[in-house]
Amino acid sequence: MSSVLSGNLGRVLCIITGASRGFGRTVAREMSVLVKPGSVLVLTARSGNELRTLQTELTESEAGMAGLRVETVVADMAQMEGLQNVVRTSEEAFGEGIDHLMLINNAASLGDVSRCVTSFTNMAEVDSYLSLNVSSSLCLTARVLQAFPQRPGLRRTVVNVTSLCALQPFRSWVLYCTGKAAREMMFKVLAEEEPDIRVLNYSPGPLDTAMQVEARTNTADPSIRKSFVDMFDQGQLLTCEASCAKLMKLLLEDNYTSGAHIDVYDV
Repeated sequence: MSSVLSGNLGRVLCIITGASRGFGRTVAREMSVLVKPGSVLVLTARSGNELRTLQTELTESEAGMAGLRVETVVADMAQMEGLQNVVRTSEEAFGEGIDHLMLINNAASLGDVSRCVTSFTNMAEVDSYLSLNVSSSLCLTARVLQAFPQRPGLRRTVVNVTSLCALQPFRSWVLYCTGKAAREMMFKVLAEEEPDIRVLNYSPGPLDTAMQVEARTNTADPSIRKSFVDMFDQGQLLTCEASCAKLMKLLLEDNYTSGAHIDVYDV
């Protein structure tokens, strides 16, 4: 409670997946100013150059100069080796005084939105999508929680970046909707099984990112595609910064129901 009252998240080890761009990159920046000196950010993504640029930016920032440590792991989260490297780096970075473990499951892909359900006959294609978007989140979360078990003085928080698509079907978005729904239920189960862990399913809303460009360009269903085009044309997309500010508010206040789905517009 003292960390919340003082406006910070404590001395944190925070793992952020998909941190090289978009929402994940913004989360890393915002997290850096809300943690105490001596905290560690473990940033992972497939893009090494963008990760290293972010690492330099944060290390040279005021937070970095005050003692924030930033580690990067270039990894494909769909591969076991990638998960192992993230956990190993986190274990090595976990220093004395860390009182808050955080895992931000942000990494995700849109999948092929140019086709409808009846075109997905290739099991390997579907398995590949689910491996990156569902299996990797489950296995990384399990490995991280095993590596950092419950103990006195250590808070543990797990955030799943979810979507309205976890709750509502979008025509021609079968892979994305399925992945988000499965992933959200996974974290709801975690919240039931592990009451000491704070679990949040945060839906950041329609963000002005590369994924939105892909949605406006490739979505097969004309009405769904038009809805995204209209949001863009009417200036209704959110910046990553605006949505991330809502996430940080939730984490700082820490009064949400564990496992809940919370939409950016409800904060």
